[in-house]
Amino acid sequence: MRVLLVEDDEPIAESLTRGLSRYGFEVTWVRTGAEALVAGDFSMVLVDLGLPDVDGLDVCRELRARGDVPIIVISARSDEVDRVVGLEIGADDYVTKPFGVREVVARMRAVLRRVQPARKEPEAAHGRVRIDRRGRRVHLDGGEVELTPKEFDLLAFLAEDPGAVFTREQIMEAVWDAHWFGPTKTLDVHVGVLRRKLGDAASLETVRGVGFRLVLT
Repeated sequence: MRVLLVEDDEPIAESLTRGLSRYGFEVTWVRTGAEALVAGDFSMVLVDLGLPDVDGLDVCRELRARGDVPIIVISARSDEVDRVVGLEIGADDYVTKPFGVREVVARMRAVLRRVQPARKEPEAAHGRVRIDRRGRRVHLDGGEVELTPKEFDLLAFLAEDPGAVFTREQIMEAVWDAHWFGPTKTLDVHVGVLRRKLGDAASLETVRGVGFRLVLT
């Protein structure tokens, strides 16, 4: 996922860029509001309020006027007024400095979970597999496949972008817990069960040292 980071503090920007990259995000970093407004299209924008050329709130306001890209404010301003104003002009969340990368990632995931359902088709067909997100049902060749809640969540997540490689961290945060910390053996178990239940209609490929990709036939 492509993320635009608007931050003039170099140490913070470099640390956040490295951290987000480890979680699979593709980060483009700009230092000013002017650069942010001509940077192009992104899946999410992280905006600092204390920019050298314009107030970050004005950047948020302009971005929101242009479209519905998710926006998270990252700022040292912790006053309630700033938080309220930021949210009222269209920001989807507000994170106060200092913060950890895990907190930012958790906030990003939470925002995406809120905004994406409205953009997704409630039911999607992927070859022989049909995923009904609203009814939380999966059909294979017309017959329903019995999946546990986590098995469904795992399949639905991987099916958001068939063929794309998702890291273990991305999957654990999206399917289990944004604050997950610990072994990922449960992921391997669920992948194994899905492989058995879907048979040759789908291939859950292991990408050694990275994670998994779903290929639907």
